[in-house]
Amino acid sequence: MGRVAASLAAALTALALAACGGGDGAEPDAPSGATLVLDFQPNAVHAPLYAAARPGGYIADAGVDLQIREPSSAADGAKLLETGRADMAILDVNDLGIARARGLDVVAVAALVQRPLASVITADPQRIATPSDLDGASVGITGVPSDDAVLDTVLEAGGVAPGSVDRVTIGFAAVPALAAGRVDAATAFWNAEGVELRQEGIATGEFRVDELGAPRYPELVVVARGDRAPDDADVVCPVLDGLSRAYDDLEQDPDASLDALLEEVRQADPDSQRAQFAELIASDAFSPRDDGRANPALTAEGYRGWFEWASERGVIGQAASAETIREGFAIDQIRACATG
Repeated sequence: MGRVAASLAAALTALALAACGGGDGAEPDAPSGATLVLDFQPNAVHAPLYAAARPGGYIADAGVDLQIREPSSAADGAKLLETGRADMAILDVNDLGIARARGLDVVAVAALVQRPLASVITADPQRIATPSDLDGASVGITGVPSDDAVLDTVLEAGGVAPGSVDRVTIGFAAVPALAAGRVDAATAFWNAEGVELRQEGIATGEFRVDELGAPRYPELVVVARGDRAPDDADVVCPVLDGLSRAYDDLEQDPDASLDALLEEVRQADPDSQRAQFAELIASDAFSPRDDGRANPALTAEGYRGWFEWASERGVIGQAASAETIREGFAIDQIRACATG
C-alpha cells in the first residue's frame, strides 16, 4: 500500500472506531473530529484550507478538529462522502457534475479556487504560438472527461477542427511527456504543471481555457453530503466559517497561508509551492472576479457559466436534468451559515 493510500486508510479506520465508541476517552470539551479528503496531493491551491484547519486555528476555534487527508485516487472524494466515510471533500467542479448526473447526493458548499486552472500547455512556444498552431499537433490528455472539453474550447478559439489533432492519452504525466518531446502540447493545470516545467528550464506556452472561450468558473469546490448541506451546524458551517476567515487573512498576508501548508506538509518542495502560489495570487485565482477580493463563496454567475459550458461541451452528459445539477450547488451556503 502506498503512502497516500495508507494515510487515507488510517483516517478511515479512526473514523470507524469513533463511530463504534472508540472516542469514549475524549475530553468533554474536545473539538469533534471530522475528515476532509483532498482532490490530489496537497499543493499551493490548498493553502487557505490548511491555514483555516491549522491546530488552534479558525476551524478548531469553531469546535471541529478537521483532519485533511490525501486521496488514493481522484475519484475517492465523492465515493467516501456518499458512503459516510468522509465529512467533506474537494472535487473538481466537473467531477461534481458527473457525480450528480450519476445520482450521488453530494453538494458543493464553497469554492476553493474561483477560476479554471485548466489549460493547454506547449513546450515549444515559438512553433506553437497561438491556438491555430495546434492544427496537426499531437496533444496529450489525461483521459478524464473534461479534457476533451478543454482542448476543444482552445481549438475552436484557433479555428481548428477537433479532429485535426492527434489526442494521446498520457495520464497525469504532462510534465515528462512535454519535457521529452513525446507530445507537442498537453492539457494540464497552468498553476502546477506550467510552473513545474518552467522551473525545469523549459519554455512554455499556455492557452488558458477561460481566456479562450470558457467562462470564469470555480475549478475546485468544497463538497459535503446532501443530507448535511446546506446548514449542518456540526461540521459544514464551522468549516466554512473558518475557511471564510482564512480567505480574509489571505488578502492581508498571503504568505502566511502558504506557510500553514508548508508547516503541515513537510514533504512539499517549498520553492515549487511558493512559485505555484505566486502564480495563483497573480492570476486572482482565489477571487470570484478579476481584481476582486479573495472569497470562497460560490456565486450564481460562476455556476451558470460552468453549467452552460459543461453542458455544451458534453462534460455532464444528457442523462441529468438541469435541476439535478443545480441542486448540487448551495450558492448561499456561506451566507446561510453566517446568519443561521
